Parts: sequence; structure tokens; C-alpha cells
Amino acid sequence: MSDGRRKKLHFSKIYSFACGKASFKDDLSQIGGPGFSRLVFCNEPDCSEATSRNYGGNYVRTTKYTLATFFPKSLFEQFRRVANMYFLVVGCLSFTPLAPYAAVSAIIPLIIVIGATMIKEAIEDWRRKKQDIEVNNRKVKVHCGNGIFNYTEWKNLRVGDIVKVEKDSFFPADLLLLSSSYGDAICYVETMNLDGETNLKLKQALEVTSGLNEDSSFQDFKALVKCEDPNVNLYTFVGSMDVKEQQFPLSPQQLLLRDSKLRNTDYIYGAVVFTGHDTKVIQNSTEPPSKRSKIEKKMDKIVYFLFCTLFLMALIGSIFFGITTNEDLGNGWMKRWYLRPDDSTIYFDPKKAPTAAVLHFLTALMLYNSLIPISLYVSIEIVKVLQSIFINNDLHMYYEEADKPARARTSNLNEELGQVDTILSDKTGTLTCNSMEFVKCSVAGTAYGHGVTEVERAMARRKGSPLVHEVEDGRNDVEDPASAKPLIKGFNFKDKRIMNGKWVNEAHSDVIEKFLRLLAICHTAIPEVDEETGKISYEAESPDEAAFVIAARELGFTFYNRTQTSISLHELDPVSGKQVERSYKLLNILEFNSSRKRMSVIVQNEEGKLLLLCKGADSVMFERLAKNGRKFEEQTRDHMNEYADAGLRTLILAYRELSEEEYKAFNEEFTEAKNSVSADRDEMVDEVAEKIEKDLILLGATAVEDKLQNGVPQCIDKLAQAGIKIWVLTGDKMETAINIGFACSLPRQGMKQIIINLETPEIKALEKEGQKFAIAKASKASVVNQINEGKAQLTASNGNSTYALIIDGKSLAYALEDDIKSKFLELAIGCASVICCRSSPKQKALVTRLVKRGTGKTILAIGDGANDVGMLQEADIGIGISGVEGMQAVMSSDIAIAQFQYLERLLLVHGHWCYRRISSMICYFFYKNITYGFTLFLFEAYASFSGQPAYNDWYMSLYNVFFTSLPVVALGVFDQDVSARLCLKFPLLYQEGVQNVLFSWCRILSWMFNGVCSSIIIFFFCTSALEHQAFRKGGEVVGLGILGTTMYSCVIWVVNCQMALSVSYFTLIQHIFIWGGIILWYLFLLVYGAMSPTISTTAYKVFIEACAPALSYWLVILFVVISSLVPYFSYSAIQMRFFPMYHETIQWTRLEGRSENPEYCNVAPQISLQPTTVGFTSQVEEKRNH
Repeated sequence: MSDGRRKKLHFSKIYSFACGKASFKDDLSQIGGPGFSRLVFCNEPDCSEATSRNYGGNYVRTTKYTLATFFPKSLFEQFRRVANMYFLVVGCLSFTPLAPYAAVSAIIPLIIVIGATMIKEAIEDWRRKKQDIEVNNRKVKVHCGNGIFNYTEWKNLRVGDIVKVEKDSFFPADLLLLSSSYGDAICYVETMNLDGETNLKLKQALEVTSGLNEDSSFQDFKALVKCEDPNVNLYTFVGSMDVKEQQFPLSPQQLLLRDSKLRNTDYIYGAVVFTGHDTKVIQNSTEPPSKRSKIEKKMDKIVYFLFCTLFLMALIGSIFFGITTNEDLGNGWMKRWYLRPDDSTIYFDPKKAPTAAVLHFLTALMLYNSLIPISLYVSIEIVKVLQSIFINNDLHMYYEEADKPARARTSNLNEELGQVDTILSDKTGTLTCNSMEFVKCSVAGTAYGHGVTEVERAMARRKGSPLVHEVEDGRNDVEDPASAKPLIKGFNFKDKRIMNGKWVNEAHSDVIEKFLRLLAICHTAIPEVDEETGKISYEAESPDEAAFVIAARELGFTFYNRTQTSISLHELDPVSGKQVERSYKLLNILEFNSSRKRMSVIVQNEEGKLLLLCKGADSVMFERLAKNGRKFEEQTRDHMNEYADAGLRTLILAYRELSEEEYKAFNEEFTEAKNSVSADRDEMVDEVAEKIEKDLILLGATAVEDKLQNGVPQCIDKLAQAGIKIWVLTGDKMETAINIGFACSLPRQGMKQIIINLETPEIKALEKEGQKFAIAKASKASVVNQINEGKAQLTASNGNSTYALIIDGKSLAYALEDDIKSKFLELAIGCASVICCRSSPKQKALVTRLVKRGTGKTILAIGDGANDVGMLQEADIGIGISGVEGMQAVMSSDIAIAQFQYLERLLLVHGHWCYRRISSMICYFFYKNITYGFTLFLFEAYASFSGQPAYNDWYMSLYNVFFTSLPVVALGVFDQDVSARLCLKFPLLYQEGVQNVLFSWCRILSWMFNGVCSSIIIFFFCTSALEHQAFRKGGEVVGLGILGTTMYSCVIWVVNCQMALSVSYFTLIQHIFIWGGIILWYLFLLVYGAMSPTISTTAYKVFIEACAPALSYWLVILFVVISSLVPYFSYSAIQMRFFPMYHETIQWTRLEGRSENPEYCNVAPQISLQPTTVGFTSQVEEKRNH
């Protein structure tokens, strides 16, 4: 902490800043080369060299459009859709004499639909614009010269500016840290906006600039920064700083990224290095991959089918028209005398019949355009947005503890949620809480900790045996683990032998002391002391690390202070039995990464001894032990296997003493690697660290529990009952993954296991010899052989046994090769459960791609960490868990939920509803358009294909836009075949979506056929009933206006009443929209008919003077509506009573009051199309059957 005086630091002793004061010109060879050409003139943004480089400003724009590009770009987006392009062509042709209607009536619906979509785009973009304005106008202090700092807006910053950022403020650009309010020029940074992590990161400036602690210090400050060009790598930075004719290397430790926040530090000074769109966070802001649902893709095919139908209708009509026109003057007399073919234009000239037929074809293309639903796309977009709002506001998916609701980040995939065939799930943080608790440990070959994990409980249930620890403690009946929360977060350890300082009485108390000291020192956590209570809490980079430090504190080694050069502890002295203060000089930290799988610190104790303290995965630690350091290896391995069986995450702890000479040689190499300004600096650092992390002495192992989230086993069981297959892809050890799987009832007791790994003696022998080519060849052959053996087992079982496939990461690498992956997929699909262990992020994405492409089914991936991003983006639907690991998974997902258990409601309720609603909506849309469009075709045939439309121009234009569109939207938003409660009670209902029974070609074509039948009934009944009758009071017969109005009225009544028959769940809004559509038609007739005949043409007072007073008009409508709906009603009644679909069966049970009868509810799922093979319900069923 800063105490008013800024003490001089010896930076050569600090691991991140051991850059010395020597010249490093040899290491800066890449600076100035490709990718490393950026020059920053600190405190001189206006100098000629700086301005000549034309770096971008700090204004950030995330909008899709600008004022200049909105219209051209938005119109281009709209007319990429084939249907919209067709209507544009038709609109242009409507201005020619070929048009069967007025041009304005063809253009206005297109303008309304395109305009509505563009307005939606504009509103969304305006929201982004407002966010941009807010961000760009934030204020920050910038150096204006003469040591004076004034506030300016973020957008005004330039590369080279010196800024002063104050506590709890965001960094306005990517800054180079120069100094801070702390004496050692450190600062604490929160990167939640970048990676979602809430733990604080420690940053520190170079020694040469650490003295710039006041505004006036910058009056004469000048420096030149040479660094890498803008790139997407958040965690790397290569560069150097020239100050006072000396050159100093820069690392990520000095880089403060835009949108991260300054915490626990009063202020910092920084130089702007990257601005605006050059900053790393903006460079990473890529659009997620475009995903379209299978229904939407199929809808495109239906539109193409309707295009073909339209062209066929136009072609048939043109051929007939051409033939009839050619024969108009046959034998010297005129057949169609009323067209005056002897004195006709080209359109009806018998001498130019082929030309007339071609022109008629173009007219017909315009006339039948109602077959293509112009408002379909915009209606679906509106419906999906409203469906997403319902998902976002579902209180059953709101996680109150973290104040996190479900959030649909895209509305494009709502219906896809109802068609999921396979779920690929991460384990840590997804199935489990990622809230680690220190439960057990093994020290000096002795196991400590009597806690019982949930996995152990599940194992005991499987074996039917009592839990050993619980029997020992006399606790056969223990409370539910979900309610048994530890008193101290992160610490659930119980063992009287070493708690409360009693470890000093153990046989190997010296080893226990070193073990606890290592836990308290080997980490990067930051202590925070509550000034009121004096309690110490920790900000750690991972939940595991926090659990270790808390465990050390509870067992007598309290870490309470950290500087860049020291770590201070309160230790329990085994001699006096009292707490003593001890300080350890922190020399180097060898950081953890995924390839090293370990972390080390080098410290010097108060006696001057140099110690290397190391913790890491067993796969890399045991091989680094010295010959004399393996005293407890056998017992520790046994304990680790037990811990893995119990579903615990384990780490090995070891140490060694270093000599002065050895450390000096290492430190020189390490310093040189750290100060190397090159792209492979990290690899060089790892190589140096590798040399000293050897000859270690084993102390023991830790075991932390990552508990299952609430409701996970129940959720998996329900999803399994729904027929959804669940795969687990995890980076954990095979034993841990298997046992977590058992706790979730994925593999269950009695299920045979097919395990594919490379732990064979032959391959181990080759690994010892180090022959890479031979290892790869043997490994691949072994994997192929194991896959073939697994397939043989499946074939031999003939469906009588269920199998679980477990494969490790090494084997998976070979299984995913092009010549093997199809066999692997075939084996995996044949198994009831699949667990992939030790999977890398890339392997997760490749498995997802394999399953998606290989099966052709809808694949859902769910995860919570940055390592799951590839999997989420590759899957048809990516679900992000907004958990402990950060927000990267959520930011890359399509839908975000807070807990895995909410997946049950998201799929079985919202997924089923959305699938059913969208499917029914699209089928109905095509039905109503065919019903309407075919009446035009039939009238064309009736009128000798003359191109005369049956309806008034505005009738045709407003049919899709006003009179029939709102009921469809209501259907897509509100309809329910069964309630949410019954969706969850009968999960098998979900299979209707998986098998796509509601949007199959058979169902689509049957709706189209229904439309054709309705149009035939409407046309022939109307023409037959009105053809020869006197209609008006004066005895006048029916004219085109009256016939068209009557037919159109019948169409409106029929399609709206058909909607009423189709709806399963009526709401007030649906009643208003359905019957309101009919009322709106009559109001339109009144208003439009009252207008001047030049405007209303054939509709002039047709309703008031002709239709309304005529009883025959109303009788025709009544008769036509009943006749049109009877076929559908009869078919539905017979089908529902004698051949019901699953949702109709459930509707019957609800209607007859049997949905609460447990006996009946158990019988209903027997019509399952496949047996449930995972989940605890299947286990119960199997026991019952045996």
C-alpha cells in the first residue's frame, strides 16, 4: 500500500519485471518487422512522426449501418430473399400494360413489408447507436501540456496521449501502465467485460516510469514505444519502450485493456497505445456464426415449391390462352366476340397467338403472386421476437441467488429448441457448480478428510452398501447434501487429527507443515482485509486456488499480505503452538497454463533458503519427482485414485531446495526469456521453467469437490425420458468424469462400459523409448481395434444390453481422423451414453461437428467456460451457462441460462411450444394463401384465361397484410397444445419435434391440399349459386364486382374459421384477431365502397347496395363456410378419436380428468418410440422388470 512515500524497488528481483538495465537490442529483432511495426510517441500525439502514421481515432462504432449506408445496405439485405425479389420484379411489371391490377396496389404491400423489416432493423441499430454515444462520450483526464490534466471525451483520445484513470473507472483505450497511486507502481484490474472473470488481475509498471506519480511529472516526459500491431490476442503483448536513451522490454503485465476496470487503486497514469477499433477488445468483437433453423431452411424449399406451382399454373393458363386465342377467328366466325379479336391489340390478336401467350404468362405471374406469402418472413420475425420475450421473462428459469434470468440472445432458433436430438455438455461449471470445496487431502502417505461427496453417495446407492465414513461417524441417515452447506465457503474438510492445530501431533508433522505452507504460498491470490471485522477474503484466478488458500488459513497458515516482492503469512509454530509472522521473499512465479498443467513459485525464507514450491496435475508431476522424493508415491497414487472415484479434482504438491548457483543460472536464463521481445517468448519461458521443475520431493495431494448443481440428475432423467441423448465432453480425468456421470445417472448400474484409451503396456513401452512415429502408428491401430471391438459387442448384444462409451483425449484425437471418425460415430450412436474425457477445446468442437454432420439431427451444446466457445458455435444451438468461469461462453451462445436444470423447461416446454407454434403457423400461412390463390386460378379458367382478376385490386393487396395476418401471429405466440405442467409430466411429447411430425412434407402437403379443396368449394359454390339468379331488387344479375366480393368474403370467413378450428388454446387476443379480421374486412368494404368510383372501381357501394341487403349473399357464405370446414373437421375428429397423436392423447387424459391418475400416467408413456436407457427412472424400470 502507498504510505505517502514511494520507496525504490529492486525490479531485477521481480519475476515479471526482471528486465535489468542492460541493452536488449539483440532480442528486439522482430520490432519494426511484419506484425511489429507500431510506433507510439508518448506525450507527443501531435508530432509530425505521429500524425504521419494515420492511426485511427478512439471513436468506436458497433452499429450495422450509418446514415449514408442504411438504405442501400438494408435494401440489399431484404432483396437477398427470393420471395422479396420476386415481388420487386412483379411490382416493376405492374407499371406495364400487362398488369392485371393497378401498380399502386402491388407496390404498397411490398413497401409495407419491407418497410416494417427496415424499421425493425433501424430500431435495433439505433439502440446500438445510443450505446455507442454513451461510451464515446465518457470522460477521462488527459495531459494537455505543462503537467496539466483536463477532462476530455473518450472519442477524442489519440495514440500517444497520457491519461489519468481514477478508481472504479473503465480504461478508455489500450493503455501502457506508467505509474499508479501505489509505491511499487502496481494496480488491480477487473476484466469482467473481457472474459467475465470477477477476480482481480495484478498489473505493474516498469521501474523507469514508476516515479511519475504526480500530474506535474509529465511536463517533460517523452518516450518511444515500439510494439506489435493491433491483433486479437488478449493475453499477449510484445514491445519495448525507449526512455532516456535506454530500451526496456514490455510484457502483458504493463498493458491495460479497454473496457477493463481499475479497482482497489486510487489512480493510474497510462499512455494510449491502441485506440478505437485497434483495441484488443474490439478486435475480438466478431459476429457469431450465422445459424438458421431446419424449419426455416425447409420453408425456403416450400417457397421454391410454390414458385414452381405458380410457374406451372401460369404456363398451363398461357398454353390454353394461346390455343383459344389462335382459334378465335376460326371458320370465319368469332368465338369470343366480346373481345373483338378482329380488331384487337396484340394481347388478343389471333394472328399473334404465340406472342399473346407469352405476354399472358407474364400477366399470370403477377396475378398468382398471392401464392407466395409476402408477409410470411416478417410475421415469423415478429413471432420469434415475442417468443423470445416469453423465454426471457419465464420466472421458472430465473436464478434468484445470482439475479440471472434466462436470456435468448438470438430469436432465430426458437423452434430448433423443440427438435434437439443430442445434447453435448461440458461438466465443470455446467453439470457441476464450479464452486470448489476443499474436502480431502493426502499428506505423507496418510489420507485426511472424512467428508462424503455426492458421487460417493451415488456410488453407495449403486452398490447398495452404506457409506464407510458415515458408519464410522454413526451417521447412517445424513441430511440431503444440497442442504448441507459448509459453514466456510470453499472449505468442507472434517478431520480431528489435523484440525485446530492438532497436526503437530502427527507422525509426519514436518511434512504436513511444508504441505500447508505450500498451499499458503504457491498461488496468485490477492488478500482483502475487511477493516471493520478484520476478516481476510481472497481474490483468486480460479475457485480451486481460492479453496487452497482458505484451507491453509483454516489449518493454521494464514496468507494475509502480498507485495510484488514478498508474501506474508501467520503460521502456526509447531514448537510454541502460537501464531507467528513469517515473510517469504517472492523471487519468481512460473505461471500455470494448459500445456504445463502446473504452477511453481520460487521463494526465499527468512533463513535464506531458496525453495521451489510446485503444484500440478498428476500426469506431469509424478515424472518430475526425484528418486529420493518418491517415499509416499505409492500411497499417494492409491489415495488419488480413491479421490477420482469419489468425483474429486486432484493436484499433486511437491517442493525442492535450490542452491544459490543453480538459482542464479536459472534466473539469468529466465530473465533473458522473459525479456525476449518475440512472438515465441512464452514458449521460451516454458522451456526454462521445465529445466528447474525437476527432482521434486513429494508432499502429498489435494482433493476438492465441484458439486453437482441442484436438479441436475432430475433434469437429465427428464431429458432422457424425452428421448434426448446426452454426451459429456470434459477435460477431467476419466475416473472423475465416469463417477460424475454415475451421480447424474448417465451411465447407470448394470450398463456395460466400452472404454477406449491408450493405457496399454505396448504403447507405454514405446512412450518410454520416445519413438514418436511408432507411438502414433501403434496408438491409431489400437484405437481402431478398440472401436471395432466395441461395434462387435453392440452387434452381439442385439439390443438386449445397453452400453456406455468412455473415451479419453489421446484416443479421441485418433478417433476424429478422417478415416476413422465414421466408425467412431457409428459406435457412439449405438451407445446409450457417451463420455469424452481429457478433451481439449478443439476436440469438443470437432466432436460437435462430427455428430451434427454425421447424424443430420439437431445438436445442442451447453457449456460455461471459454474452452466451450468452439463447441457452442459449432452446434446448431449453443447454450451458455452464466456461471463462475466468466461470460465468454454466454457471449458466444444463442441462449443463456443460469443453471443446467433450466434446460429441462427450456426444451420440454418452450422448445415444444415454439416448434409447434412455428410449424402450425407456417402450414396455416401456406393454406390460407393457396385457398385464396387457387380461386383466382379457377376464375381465370372460368374466364377463358383472359387475365381478368376475380377480385378488386385492393382486395388482393390487403389480403396478406391486414385481413389474415394477425390471427397467424397470435397462433405463433399464444397457442398451446398442452400446458407447461403436462409438457413436463409427459416428456415423451418432445419426440414430436425430434421426429418433425408437425412439419413433415406429408403434413405440409395435406394443408396445401386442404387449401385447394377449400378454394374449389368456394369457387364452384359461389359461381353456381349466383350465376343465373337475379340479385338486385331491380332484377339485375350478379356482376364481376358482386361475385368477387362474395367469393372474397367466403375466403375471409373460411380461413379465419379454419384458424379457430386449428387453435388448441384460446386467449382473448386470439378471439380479437380472428373475429376482428372478419369485422375489419366489412369495415374496409364500407369505407372503400363509399369512395369515388374512380378509386373504388368494382367495389363502389357493392356491400351497402348489393351484398348486405341480399339474403342469398349471407346464405352462400354460411353454406360455403360449413362445406369448406366439414372435411377438415371430420378428418380431425376421426384422427383424434381413433388414431391420436401423442399430444392429442394427453389432451384426452386432461379432458377426461385422468392426468392426475398415477396409474394411467405410467401407462401413457408406453407408446414411446424408443426405450429410455439413461437417468434414474430407467434404473428403476430395469429393477422392476427384473
